[in-house]
Amino acid sequence: MKSSHKRLACFLFPRLPKGRPLRSALRAGASRAAISALCAASAFSFSPSVLAADGGSGIIARVSDTDVRIDDIRSSLESLDPREQAALAANPALLSQAVRSLLARRVVLAEAVAQKWDKNPAFTAQLEKLRENALIESYLQSVSQPPADFPSEADLHTVYEANRAALVAPRQFRIAQIFVAAPAPSAADTAALEKAKARLDSVKQQLVRSGSDFATIARSESDEKQSAANGGELGWLTDAQLRPEIRDTVTALASGAVSQPVRLADGWHILKALEIRDARPLTLDEVRVQLSQRLRAERLQANRQAYLAKLLEENPMTINELALSRVLAGEKLKAEN
Repeated sequence: MKSSHKRLACFLFPRLPKGRPLRSALRAGASRAAISALCAASAFSFSPSVLAADGGSGIIARVSDTDVRIDDIRSSLESLDPREQAALAANPALLSQAVRSLLARRVVLAEAVAQKWDKNPAFTAQLEKLRENALIESYLQSVSQPPADFPSEADLHTVYEANRAALVAPRQFRIAQIFVAAPAPSAADTAALEKAKARLDSVKQQLVRSGSDFATIARSESDEKQSAANGGELGWLTDAQLRPEIRDTVTALASGAVSQPVRLADGWHILKALEIRDARPLTLDEVRVQLSQRLRAERLQANRQAYLAKLLEENPMTINELALSRVLAGEKLKAEN
């Protein structure tokens, strides 16, 4: 059976982009399949007993001779963005998975060093390129940063006024739903489909009764239990967050109105517009942070380009275009052969 949050996802576009996998500090450089296989095959120790047996040294996990300490995990967590940190806080199982991935990477690292892979000429050449790129980017960032007090209040006002027409909060709908699960119309289980249709008819009859309350019916009848607990309420949504299949239905509703059942692949959705907010101009205070970030990013890029131009002016380049064309011709010949 599909979980309620999956049904909700089928009905609406996600409000935020999907979360990425735990990033570079935990997974970069090793294939997912290899790490998963190593985690499954290794005798990992991950329990409070590890910490207790280690005399409170801060070791929270161990595999073979490899330890992971609290400071290692803290450092890895600090490298994650706020959404990833929130996901770990909400689901401790993800933290356990992160520790196992970190342990697996430590095992791979130890094996690579034991095999003297860090002395491999191809690796050392690659490492030097990475070092050069990191050094260049870090230096350019440092010399391109705008002053700490940029942008000024006057700068923000100027940009705000110039872009006022585009700075608009979109129309929003506070929506509730009653969901009646049903097999796809093409499903072979006709009995289940007829049973779902009977339930839908029952819900429709309850809704048209005098004095009926949508929220009460949603709590008792909706198959989407997460929203049902809140009287069917889904919260505030913009046009863009609604799936095309239901967008016209929702946007045509007046405040307080209830739609006819909308058939989607997972069943029928009866929608109610609890409240509607018209599109409105955003105030400067509402967009101050975003404008400041954009202006700083634009100034940083402009400073970067100006610094590079000045540097190249002081260090003129000469390129032997004829020799370069010969190199390209040689590479093309190799590719053809």
